[in-house]
Amino acid sequence: MPVPRSQPAPDTMSYLESASLMSGTLESLSGLGEDGSSVGSDSEINGLVIRRTDKYGFLGGTQYSEASEKEIRVDVARQREMKWLDMFSSWDKWILRRFQKVKLRCRKGIPSSLRAKAWQLLSNSSELLESNQGKFEELEREQGDPKWLDIIEKDLHRQFPFHEMFAARGGHGQQDLYRILKAYTIYRPDEGYCQAQAPVAAVLLMHMPAEQAFWCLVQICEKYLPGYYSAGLEAIQLDGEIFFSLLRRVCPMAYRHLKKFKIDPILYMTEWFMCIFSRTLPWSCVLRVWDMFFCEGVKVVFRVGLVLLKQMLGSVDKLREVQGMYETMERLRNIPTDTVKEDLLIQEVISLPVTESLIERECNIQVRKWRESRGELTHQPSRRLHGTRAIFEYKRRAASISSGGSFSFLGAPVPPPGPLRASSNLIHFTTANKQDIPLLGRHAGFIYCRLSFIDVCLCVYVPL
Repeated sequence: MPVPRSQPAPDTMSYLESASLMSGTLESLSGLGEDGSSVGSDSEINGLVIRRTDKYGFLGGTQYSEASEKEIRVDVARQREMKWLDMFSSWDKWILRRFQKVKLRCRKGIPSSLRAKAWQLLSNSSELLESNQGKFEELEREQGDPKWLDIIEKDLHRQFPFHEMFAARGGHGQQDLYRILKAYTIYRPDEGYCQAQAPVAAVLLMHMPAEQAFWCLVQICEKYLPGYYSAGLEAIQLDGEIFFSLLRRVCPMAYRHLKKFKIDPILYMTEWFMCIFSRTLPWSCVLRVWDMFFCEGVKVVFRVGLVLLKQMLGSVDKLREVQGMYETMERLRNIPTDTVKEDLLIQEVISLPVTESLIERECNIQVRKWRESRGELTHQPSRRLHGTRAIFEYKRRAASISSGGSFSFLGAPVPPPGPLRASSNLIHFTTANKQDIPLLGRHAGFIYCRLSFIDVCLCVYVPL
């Protein structure tokens, strides 16, 4: 039986921990010692049945993978690796011209030998590292806020205690995890540390060195899931409302069941979303979800959550097994890993009709409702970028603006990085030659055109 942990003092409790204790999602890790220690020391391991690590490095626990898992043939694996290496050699061209192929290959699963490099390219963290040489070491040398460092230190042994990298208390895995989390609190002192960042950083560390993992974490926190780890948890609460509204479309039966028992999204999806399912799914599924997440962004997280609810609460037979609030919460908190089949999960996630535009449309609705009932948000949902393509376009716009003032000669202030905005201050066509403009599309009275003297798409106001 797992030994329940005592609740931390309110003044040191992280936001995720508070939400998790409210919902009961902060489970005791099975196999921990009575003092909450990990299974890393010789004396502790000697008291357990010793198993060889699985192919992912797990010694045991719920995410341990049996050897019976299907293996890809060597020739097929080698062929996939060659395709990815070819993409790496001209990455920007692939993102610009053949992104659909990149997305398809991410959905098939990135070869494990190339996953680290692929994640860094997909998130553009490799370029962030290049432009910030020595910054990580500089952050390491700084003192840090004792308030955050104390909480981080207490959290280290809770991160994947059955994985060989983090099993030993004070081992190299826990040391690197401490370095990353401490560096982030100094890099973003306004955000500090959130408990959910630890498993995310740990997954990255399983695949890449500490410095690379740090910049990858920065991209996740700032581009993919902005506001998720900030004080107040506004972003995750807002996404919970978006998620529940999407569930009504995707699986009305599950929606009605949760609404009947007044089970708010924040009670079950907090850990799913903030940890990107790293503590929820079998490990092979975790890696496939992360491959798609880095490529396609947060819509993958929404889709996975919706698919899980469909699988658990989407039929009459399933609902017969969970006829009350307690039973439902138990099912949502403890998804049996042997019931989640990798290929079936991924296929359902891919085929679910939840798009970026649908999420953004629902986001606008929920933001309006939030403002009406709770006032102004401190979090800005517009900061979120939907995966590799959006990050690439953001980078191109920022580069165009900063490379010698491409826009300055137009007689207007340089717009900030972010979505291009229509502005009559940029160019205002008043002549009858509007038909001569090479059109790329019309939207709400604006014409998108490519001007020969600027190799970017400008949004130009044209009176229609």
